[in-house]
Amino acid sequence: MRALHALHPAAIAFEAIDCLLDRGIDISPAAVDAKLIHGGRGGYCFEQNSLFARVLTALGFEVEGLAARVRWNAPPDAPAQPRTHHVLKVIAEGEDWLVDVGFGGCVLTAPLRLQPDLEQPTDHDLYRLAPIPGGYTLEVLREPGWVPAYDVSLTPCVPRDYEMANWFTSTHPTSHFRSNLLAGRTTPQARYGLLFNRFTTRPIGGKPTKEILDADGIETILRDVFGLAVEPSWRPVIERAAATPPG
Repeated sequence: MRALHALHPAAIAFEAIDCLLDRGIDISPAAVDAKLIHGGRGGYCFEQNSLFARVLTALGFEVEGLAARVRWNAPPDAPAQPRTHHVLKVIAEGEDWLVDVGFGGCVLTAPLRLQPDLEQPTDHDLYRLAPIPGGYTLEVLREPGWVPAYDVSLTPCVPRDYEMANWFTSTHPTSHFRSNLLAGRTTPQARYGLLFNRFTTRPIGGKPTKEILDADGIETILRDVFGLAVEPSWRPVIERAAATPPG
């Protein structure tokens, strides 16, 4: 499980470009496999973690689906968001583990013990789980200090829960996936992130760098860094992202 968790974010990029193209996101197993395994594409949490759950289940692990409220990059007084992030609880060697290969630029690269207030290092970041009623807040240590990523509930989900959350996330006008071009990939060397026209690299042991890209640069990065099979139909989305003012 540790080996797969480290390899998955490097092999399959995080992206939700289909939301920007009004295609919707099909999270059926056949559609996920066709897109993420055979189609040269990445995906977001409902695709990434549903695929990972099936892999772990096939290998004999006991897997349970959970849901979380995302808090990443939100101000402390922001209203609570709906539970629209798919994560996994895996039971292995008599312990409960948080497993998540679908959280973009802050994705885990190792499973975390579901234990409160235990600082848990990974190759890229240091994490801890702070107890809250009914679950935990996943926090990551970054330059400003401990930053909340999401609040995960320990109440198990059923597949229809994810169908409803995925429909909201991929179609609702307030969903940031409907307006933001973004991608993420984490390798053993660095984290790579794209938001609109801003390409960020966070190398292990080095200082983060940021570049502002034009449309051709965005297309090149999507293909060469994130490993995506860029389609001609993406060009209007890419050009809109390139025109985003620096910020």
